[in-house]
Amino acid sequence: MNSPSSITTLKGLLPFLRPYLKQFYFAGIALLVAAGATLAIPYAFRQMIDMGFSGQGSIAHVDAAFIGLFAVACVLAVATAARFYTVSLLGERVTADIRSAVYEHVIEQSPEFFETTQTGEVLSRLTTDTTLIQTLVGTSISMALRNTLLFFGGLVMLFITSPKLSSIIILALILVVVPIVLFGRRVRSLSRDSQDRIADASALAGEILNAMPIVQAYTQEQHEAARFKLSVENAFSTAMRRVRARSLLTVIAILLVFGAIVFVLWLGAHAVMDQRMTGGELSQFILYATVVAGAIGALSEVMGDVQRAAGATERLMELLAAKSSIAEPVTPKSLPPRSGNGATLSLNDVTFHYPSRPDTEALSHLTTKVAAGETVAVVGSSGAGKTTLFQLLLRFYDPQQGQILLDGVNIRDLTLHTLRDTIGIVPQDTVIFSANAMENIRYGRKNATDEEVIQAAKMAAAHEFIEKLPEGYQSFLGERGVRLSGGQRQRISIARALLKNPALLLLDEATSALDAESERLVQGALETAMQGRTTLIIAHRLATVQRADRILVMEHGQIVETGTHASLVDQGGIYAKLAALQFQTT
Repeated sequence: MNSPSSITTLKGLLPFLRPYLKQFYFAGIALLVAAGATLAIPYAFRQMIDMGFSGQGSIAHVDAAFIGLFAVACVLAVATAARFYTVSLLGERVTADIRSAVYEHVIEQSPEFFETTQTGEVLSRLTTDTTLIQTLVGTSISMALRNTLLFFGGLVMLFITSPKLSSIIILALILVVVPIVLFGRRVRSLSRDSQDRIADASALAGEILNAMPIVQAYTQEQHEAARFKLSVENAFSTAMRRVRARSLLTVIAILLVFGAIVFVLWLGAHAVMDQRMTGGELSQFILYATVVAGAIGALSEVMGDVQRAAGATERLMELLAAKSSIAEPVTPKSLPPRSGNGATLSLNDVTFHYPSRPDTEALSHLTTKVAAGETVAVVGSSGAGKTTLFQLLLRFYDPQQGQILLDGVNIRDLTLHTLRDTIGIVPQDTVIFSANAMENIRYGRKNATDEEVIQAAKMAAAHEFIEKLPEGYQSFLGERGVRLSGGQRQRISIARALLKNPALLLLDEATSALDAESERLVQGALETAMQGRTTLIIAHRLATVQRADRILVMEHGQIVETGTHASLVDQGGIYAKLAALQFQTT
């Protein structure tokens, strides 16, 4: 029915099918009963023709034959319904499990994975590809097994009815099936290409829809619409090649199969005329031949679904096979009990380059220590390595050289949950989820009470504007927080971090989107929040970092200056020049 490569690919679904073996057994029993009932119908017709229409039997025999035929129909109806319900349930259940497994696996990948994989492509695999697998498990497998049983059962009954005619038809079918199988491999290749083009279109649409303000600001709507149309047309062209190939496969299968059967039936008609067969036997042979031919035709249709599902399975298995470059420790260590002053942090000779830029060092031999409770500001020009430092602290990436110690423990020896649970971050690019204000802040600590959420909002100077929203804390903030200003989104993000109450607080341009009044309020809140914890601050606006205990000046991935605001200004170096530009000092 399908090529060995398809079978090998579809084996990847076995872990998702094994938990539901009982349901498969039940569906199998229903399938056997339905197939048996189908194969009994031609025999019942033979009895009716030979006993009733030929005058060989009595009225009682004819009545019994009709009652038996109706009983077979009843069994067929019940068994078919049971099979349909069970396999449909399995299709929905297995598809849901695959979607959950793929999504759970993808969100555990490191940022390196998303450097090379488009979000739209992942979404396409979660939707379109899993729908194909649902069709396979919920329909195609059942149809394949049903028609396989009918095919072999029909062949057996054909031989019982007329061995000579059956031998001829078997030889004809062998000559027919070989080209069908060979052509089916072409359909599988085109199916994979079709799914790839659909994923490309989805990825493009996702990218543009997430950047609509920029697209519209630069009046590029027509250009982007044309790009998407071209992508859709490419997907359409590839899909049509698949459709044409599958249509040709269907034509070849049906014409060759039925051509062979018509030829054999012509021989059978001559046998009846020569009285070597009865009319009932020929009718039975015709019906069984029809069952066999129908089974082959259905199998050729199912083969197309199997080829497409094999392509979809291959793409999903690629996602599940992806390994995160950030490995959990085999024997994780624990952090020492948390003190009231936050966590200590040490970076020892840390060198790092991004996987996509292996020849460029983002950090070079970085060494520094941050004491518990210390507030350290990190400044420097864009590309100096400030945000990269934060990404390494969170283990989004691992350095190629050196160690990062948190409270004296190498962060590679901590589970990712332990490490990241100790750190709170306010990123430069604020993330607001499609939920209400309460749940957006509670994302920092899912078990926090409403009162704790409100207290965190007050500390972040967010309580006042949230209270003025139409439904207060229950107000829906829109996708990516489109109903809020930039400053309001930033304060929601700060409240989220404060609610987490981390030992190490990372502030990446935390006040960059705030107006002067909001910045004053948030700055005061942050100063309160910094008490009792270690804080690292990235800021381009030096007014934000003047009160830091220490300032690190980075350039080309290295720390080139360190000291307080006053001492660095006195040194007359890079920091002094930055300060002169911002404060207009000499």
